[in-house]
Amino acid sequence: MDAPDAIVATEITRSTIPAQRKVSPLKDFFAGGFGGSCLVIVGHPLDTIKVRLQTMPRVSAGQTPLYSGTYDCFKKTIKAEGFKGLYKGMGAPLSGIAPIFAISFLGFSVGKKMQQDTPDQKLSAIQLFKAGCLAGVFTTAIMAPGERIKCLLQVQHGHAKPKYSGPIDVIKQLYKEGGVRSIFRGTGATLLRDVPASGVYFMSYEWLKKATTPAGEDPSKINPLRAIFAGGCAGIVNWLVALPPDVLKSRLQTAPDGLYPNGMRDVLRQVIREEGVGGLFKGLTPVMLRAFPSNAACFLGYEIAYKFLDKIPGL
Repeated sequence: MDAPDAIVATEITRSTIPAQRKVSPLKDFFAGGFGGSCLVIVGHPLDTIKVRLQTMPRVSAGQTPLYSGTYDCFKKTIKAEGFKGLYKGMGAPLSGIAPIFAISFLGFSVGKKMQQDTPDQKLSAIQLFKAGCLAGVFTTAIMAPGERIKCLLQVQHGHAKPKYSGPIDVIKQLYKEGGVRSIFRGTGATLLRDVPASGVYFMSYEWLKKATTPAGEDPSKINPLRAIFAGGCAGIVNWLVALPPDVLKSRLQTAPDGLYPNGMRDVLRQVIREEGVGGLFKGLTPVMLRAFPSNAACFLGYEIAYKFLDKIPGL
Protein backbone atom coordinates (compact mmCIF):
# COMPACT_ATOMS: atom_id res chain seq x y z
CA MET A 1 0.00 0.00 0.00
CA ASP A 2 1.37 3.43 -0.96
CA ALA A 3 1.92 6.03 1.78
CA PRO A 4 -1.00 8.26 0.70
CA ASP A 5 -3.33 5.23 0.62
CA ALA A 6 -2.17 4.20 4.08
CA ILE A 7 -2.92 7.69 5.41
CA VAL A 8 -6.42 7.65 3.88
CA ALA A 9 -7.09 4.17 5.28
CA THR A 10 -5.96 5.29 8.70
CA GLU A 11 -8.24 8.34 8.61
CA ILE A 12 -11.23 6.20 7.54
CA THR A 13 -10.55 3.74 10.35
CA ARG A 14 -10.31 6.55 12.90
CA SER A 15 -13.60 8.05 11.69
CA THR A 16 -15.43 4.75 12.21
CA ILE A 17 -14.17 4.26 15.78
CA PRO A 18 -16.66 5.73 18.27
CA ALA A 19 -15.26 8.52 20.39
CA GLN A 20 -14.85 7.72 24.07
CA ARG A 21 -16.68 10.23 26.27
CA LYS A 22 -14.02 11.83 28.43
CA VAL A 23 -14.61 11.49 32.14
CA SER A 24 -15.80 14.77 33.66
CA PRO A 25 -16.46 14.58 37.43
CA LEU A 26 -18.07 18.04 37.41
CA LYS A 27 -20.57 17.17 34.67
CA ASP A 28 -21.27 13.80 36.28
CA PHE A 29 -21.95 15.58 39.58
CA PHE A 30 -24.61 17.91 38.17
CA ALA A 31 -26.14 15.42 35.72
CA GLY A 32 -26.30 12.74 38.42
CA GLY A 33 -28.14 15.11 40.75
CA PHE A 34 -30.81 15.76 38.14
CA GLY A 35 -31.13 12.05 37.38
CA GLY A 36 -31.57 11.27 41.06
CA SER A 37 -34.44 13.74 41.35
CA CYS A 38 -36.17 12.03 38.42
CA LEU A 39 -35.72 8.67 40.17
CA VAL A 40 -37.38 9.78 43.42
CA ILE A 41 -40.43 11.35 41.78
CA VAL A 42 -41.11 8.24 39.70
CA GLY A 43 -40.26 5.59 42.30
CA HIS A 44 -41.23 6.86 45.77
CA PRO A 45 -44.79 5.41 45.97
CA LEU A 46 -43.51 1.85 45.49
CA ASP A 47 -40.64 2.54 47.88
CA THR A 48 -43.21 3.41 50.56
CA ILE A 49 -45.00 0.10 49.95
CA LYS A 50 -41.68 -1.75 50.08
CA VAL A 51 -40.75 -0.27 53.46
CA ARG A 52 -44.21 -0.93 54.92
CA LEU A 53 -44.09 -4.58 53.85
CA GLN A 54 -40.56 -4.96 55.23
CA THR A 55 -41.42 -3.48 58.62
CA MET A 56 -45.00 -4.63 59.28
CA PRO A 57 -45.47 -6.43 62.64
CA ARG A 58 -45.05 -10.18 62.83
CA VAL A 59 -48.26 -12.09 63.54
CA SER A 60 -48.86 -15.44 65.20
CA ALA A 61 -50.35 -18.43 63.40
CA GLY A 62 -54.00 -17.84 62.56
CA GLN A 63 -53.76 -14.05 62.80
CA THR A 64 -54.21 -11.82 59.77
CA PRO A 65 -51.14 -9.82 58.75
CA LEU A 66 -51.44 -6.07 58.34
CA TYR A 67 -50.87 -6.46 54.58
CA SER A 68 -51.30 -9.62 52.53
CA GLY A 69 -49.08 -8.33 49.74
CA THR A 70 -48.12 -5.43 47.49
CA TYR A 71 -51.58 -4.70 46.10
CA ASP A 72 -53.21 -5.00 49.52
CA CYS A 73 -50.72 -2.52 50.97
CA PHE A 74 -51.33 -0.16 48.06
CA LYS A 75 -55.12 -0.42 48.43
CA LYS A 76 -55.14 0.07 52.21
CA THR A 77 -52.75 3.00 52.03
CA ILE A 78 -54.90 4.77 49.43
CA LYS A 79 -58.08 4.08 51.41
CA ALA A 80 -56.68 5.32 54.73
CA GLU A 81 -54.44 8.15 53.58
CA GLY A 82 -55.19 8.94 49.96
CA PHE A 83 -52.53 9.11 47.26
CA LYS A 84 -50.47 11.47 49.39
CA GLY A 85 -49.88 8.53 51.75
CA LEU A 86 -47.74 6.93 49.04
CA TYR A 87 -45.50 9.98 49.08
CA LYS A 88 -44.90 10.04 52.83
CA GLY A 89 -41.30 10.74 53.63
CA MET A 90 -40.50 11.94 50.12
CA GLY A 91 -39.28 15.29 51.42
CA ALA A 92 -36.19 13.66 52.93
CA PRO A 93 -35.04 11.74 49.84
CA LEU A 94 -36.08 14.47 47.40
CA SER A 95 -34.12 17.15 49.25
CA GLY A 96 -31.23 14.76 49.76
CA ILE A 97 -31.34 12.66 46.61
CA ALA A 98 -29.96 15.34 44.31
CA PRO A 99 -26.73 15.67 46.33
CA ILE A 100 -26.69 11.90 46.98
CA PHE A 101 -26.88 10.97 43.31
CA ALA A 102 -24.63 13.88 42.41
CA ILE A 103 -22.02 12.45 44.79
CA SER A 104 -22.73 8.91 43.57
CA PHE A 105 -22.09 9.80 39.92
CA LEU A 106 -19.13 11.91 41.04
CA GLY A 107 -17.71 8.90 42.90
CA PHE A 108 -18.20 6.72 39.84
CA SER A 109 -16.50 9.33 37.69
CA VAL A 110 -13.57 9.64 40.10
CA GLY A 111 -13.32 5.83 40.28
CA LYS A 112 -13.07 5.63 36.50
CA LYS A 113 -10.54 8.45 36.29
CA MET A 114 -8.32 6.79 38.91
CA GLN A 115 -8.07 3.68 36.76
CA GLN A 116 -7.40 5.41 33.43
CA ASP A 117 -3.86 5.83 32.12
CA THR A 118 -5.13 8.11 29.34
CA PRO A 119 -8.34 10.22 29.14
CA ASP A 120 -9.78 8.10 26.32
CA GLN A 121 -8.94 4.68 27.81
CA LYS A 122 -11.87 2.27 27.82
CA LEU A 123 -12.42 0.40 31.08
CA SER A 124 -13.22 -3.27 31.58
CA ALA A 125 -16.34 -4.50 33.35
CA ILE A 126 -14.34 -5.20 36.51
CA GLN A 127 -12.89 -1.70 36.48
CA LEU A 128 -16.38 -0.23 36.05
CA PHE A 129 -17.55 -2.37 38.98
CA LYS A 130 -14.74 -1.04 41.17
CA ALA A 131 -15.59 2.53 40.20
CA GLY A 132 -19.23 1.86 41.07
CA CYS A 133 -18.25 0.46 44.47
CA LEU A 134 -16.40 3.71 45.20
CA ALA A 135 -19.62 5.57 44.41
CA GLY A 136 -21.35 3.55 47.15
CA VAL A 137 -18.69 4.56 49.67
CA PHE A 138 -19.02 8.21 48.68
CA THR A 139 -22.77 8.33 49.33
CA THR A 140 -23.10 6.41 52.60
CA ALA A 141 -22.45 9.37 54.91
CA ILE A 142 -25.45 11.19 53.43
CA MET A 143 -27.57 8.17 52.55
CA ALA A 144 -27.66 6.58 56.01
CA PRO A 145 -29.35 9.42 57.94
CA GLY A 146 -31.61 10.18 54.96
CA GLU A 147 -32.77 6.56 54.85
CA ARG A 148 -33.37 6.55 58.62
CA ILE A 149 -35.59 9.64 58.38
CA LYS A 150 -37.43 8.34 55.31
CA CYS A 151 -38.17 4.93 56.79
CA LEU A 152 -39.44 6.33 60.10
CA LEU A 153 -41.87 8.56 58.22
CA GLN A 154 -42.95 5.81 55.84
CA VAL A 155 -43.94 3.37 58.60
CA GLN A 156 -46.35 5.89 60.15
CA HIS A 157 -49.76 4.55 59.14
CA GLY A 158 -52.90 6.59 58.58
CA HIS A 159 -54.93 5.05 61.40
CA ALA A 160 -52.32 5.83 64.06
CA LYS A 161 -51.37 9.18 65.54
CA PRO A 162 -48.06 10.10 63.88
CA LYS A 163 -45.03 10.45 66.12
CA TYR A 164 -43.21 12.67 63.63
CA SER A 165 -44.64 15.65 61.75
CA GLY A 166 -41.91 15.71 59.11
CA PRO A 167 -38.19 15.26 58.38
CA ILE A 168 -37.04 18.12 60.63
CA ASP A 169 -39.13 16.79 63.51
CA VAL A 170 -37.56 13.34 63.03
CA ILE A 171 -34.07 14.83 63.28
CA LYS A 172 -34.97 16.80 66.40
CA GLN A 173 -36.50 13.83 68.20
CA LEU A 174 -33.74 11.40 67.22
CA TYR A 175 -31.07 13.83 68.39
CA LYS A 176 -32.92 14.39 71.66
CA GLU A 177 -33.30 10.64 72.25
CA GLY A 178 -29.86 9.43 71.22
CA GLY A 179 -27.75 12.21 69.79
CA VAL A 180 -25.96 12.08 66.45
CA ARG A 181 -25.42 8.33 66.82
CA SER A 182 -29.18 7.75 66.69
CA ILE A 183 -29.53 9.77 63.49
CA PHE A 184 -26.80 7.66 61.83
CA ARG A 185 -28.13 4.29 62.99
CA GLY A 186 -27.86 1.79 60.14
CA THR A 187 -24.74 3.28 58.56
CA GLY A 188 -23.02 -0.11 58.44
CA ALA A 189 -26.08 -1.71 56.88
CA THR A 190 -26.29 1.10 54.32
CA LEU A 191 -22.62 0.60 53.43
CA LEU A 192 -23.12 -3.16 53.08
CA ARG A 193 -26.06 -2.51 50.78
CA ASP A 194 -24.70 0.31 48.64
CA VAL A 195 -21.09 -0.68 47.91
CA PRO A 196 -21.71 -3.92 45.95
CA ALA A 197 -25.08 -2.73 44.64
CA SER A 198 -23.57 0.47 43.24
CA GLY A 199 -20.82 -1.59 41.65
CA VAL A 200 -23.22 -3.77 39.65
CA TYR A 201 -25.51 -0.78 39.02
CA PHE A 202 -23.01 1.32 37.11
CA MET A 203 -21.23 -1.63 35.55
CA SER A 204 -24.45 -3.09 34.11
CA TYR A 205 -25.63 0.30 32.80
CA GLU A 206 -22.37 0.99 30.97
CA TRP A 207 -22.18 -2.55 29.60
CA LEU A 208 -25.81 -2.61 28.40
CA LYS A 209 -25.52 0.82 26.83
CA LYS A 210 -22.49 -0.30 24.83
CA ALA A 211 -23.98 -3.71 24.02
CA THR A 212 -27.11 -2.14 22.50
CA THR A 213 -25.20 0.46 20.49
CA PRO A 214 -24.85 -0.45 16.79
CA ALA A 215 -21.31 -1.00 15.51
CA GLY A 216 -19.57 2.22 14.60
CA GLU A 217 -21.96 4.43 16.57
CA ASP A 218 -20.84 6.48 19.55
CA PRO A 219 -22.21 4.89 22.79
CA SER A 220 -21.99 8.25 24.56
CA LYS A 221 -24.42 9.85 22.09
CA ILE A 222 -27.78 10.10 23.82
CA ASN A 223 -30.44 7.66 22.65
CA PRO A 224 -33.56 7.78 24.87
CA LEU A 225 -34.64 4.19 24.23
CA ARG A 226 -31.20 2.75 24.96
CA ALA A 227 -30.86 4.89 28.08
CA ILE A 228 -34.29 3.76 29.32
CA PHE A 229 -33.57 0.09 28.65
CA ALA A 230 -30.04 0.06 30.10
CA GLY A 231 -31.04 2.20 33.09
CA GLY A 232 -34.12 0.12 33.90
CA CYS A 233 -32.20 -3.16 33.68
CA ALA A 234 -29.37 -1.71 35.79
CA GLY A 235 -31.94 -0.84 38.44
CA ILE A 236 -33.25 -4.41 38.54
CA VAL A 237 -29.74 -5.87 38.87
CA ASN A 238 -28.92 -3.30 41.55
CA TRP A 239 -31.90 -4.30 43.72
CA LEU A 240 -31.34 -8.03 43.35
CA VAL A 241 -28.02 -7.41 45.10
CA ALA A 242 -29.25 -4.70 47.48
CA LEU A 243 -32.55 -6.10 48.78
CA PRO A 244 -31.36 -8.47 51.56
CA PRO A 245 -29.18 -5.85 53.29
CA ASP A 246 -31.93 -3.30 52.63
CA VAL A 247 -34.41 -5.42 54.62
CA LEU A 248 -31.94 -5.55 57.52
CA LYS A 249 -31.32 -1.81 57.26
CA SER A 250 -35.03 -0.91 57.24
CA ARG A 251 -35.76 -3.02 60.31
CA LEU A 252 -32.74 -1.76 62.18
CA GLN A 253 -33.52 1.88 61.40
CA THR A 254 -37.19 1.67 62.43
CA ALA A 255 -36.76 -0.52 65.54
CA PRO A 256 -37.14 0.88 69.08
CA ASP A 257 -33.90 1.74 70.86
CA GLY A 258 -32.22 -1.28 72.41
CA LEU A 259 -34.15 -3.92 70.46
CA TYR A 260 -31.07 -4.95 68.48
CA PRO A 261 -28.02 -4.28 70.72
CA ASN A 262 -25.65 -5.98 68.24
CA GLY A 263 -27.07 -4.19 65.24
CA MET A 264 -27.38 -6.01 61.93
CA ARG A 265 -26.27 -9.35 63.35
CA ASP A 266 -29.26 -9.41 65.70
CA VAL A 267 -31.63 -8.38 62.93
CA LEU A 268 -30.26 -11.10 60.63
CA ARG A 269 -30.57 -13.79 63.31
CA GLN A 270 -34.17 -12.82 64.03
CA VAL A 271 -35.20 -12.71 60.37
CA ILE A 272 -33.64 -16.12 59.60
CA ARG A 273 -35.06 -17.66 62.79
CA GLU A 274 -38.62 -16.39 62.35
CA GLU A 275 -39.03 -16.09 58.58
CA GLY A 276 -36.23 -18.04 56.95
CA VAL A 277 -34.15 -16.81 54.02
CA GLY A 278 -37.35 -15.61 52.31
CA GLY A 279 -37.65 -12.90 54.95
CA LEU A 280 -34.59 -11.21 53.43
CA PHE A 281 -36.54 -10.66 50.21
CA LYS A 282 -39.64 -9.03 51.66
CA GLY A 283 -40.80 -6.19 49.46
CA LEU A 284 -39.37 -7.86 46.33
CA THR A 285 -42.49 -7.23 44.24
CA PRO A 286 -42.73 -3.45 44.78
CA VAL A 287 -38.95 -3.19 44.45
CA MET A 288 -38.98 -4.90 41.06
CA LEU A 289 -42.04 -2.90 39.93
CA ARG A 290 -40.24 0.29 40.94
CA ALA A 291 -36.72 -0.60 39.82
CA PHE A 292 -37.18 -0.40 36.06
CA PRO A 293 -39.18 2.83 35.64
CA SER A 294 -37.43 4.80 38.38
CA ASN A 295 -33.90 3.93 37.25
CA ALA A 296 -34.84 4.34 33.61
CA ALA A 297 -35.96 7.87 34.56
CA CYS A 298 -32.73 8.39 36.49
CA PHE A 299 -30.37 7.52 33.66
CA LEU A 300 -32.50 9.22 31.01
CA GLY A 301 -32.45 12.37 33.15
CA TYR A 302 -28.71 11.96 33.62
CA GLU A 303 -28.04 11.62 29.89
CA ILE A 304 -30.26 14.61 29.03
CA ALA A 305 -28.60 16.77 31.69
CA TYR A 306 -25.11 15.67 30.56
CA LYS A 307 -25.97 16.56 26.96
CA PHE A 308 -27.14 19.98 28.12
CA LEU A 309 -23.94 20.52 30.12
CA ASP A 310 -21.86 19.61 27.06
CA LYS A 311 -23.23 22.74 25.38
CA ILE A 312 -22.00 25.07 28.15
CA PRO A 313 -18.61 26.52 27.14
CA GLY A 314 -15.78 25.86 29.56
CA LEU A 315 -17.67 23.36 31.72
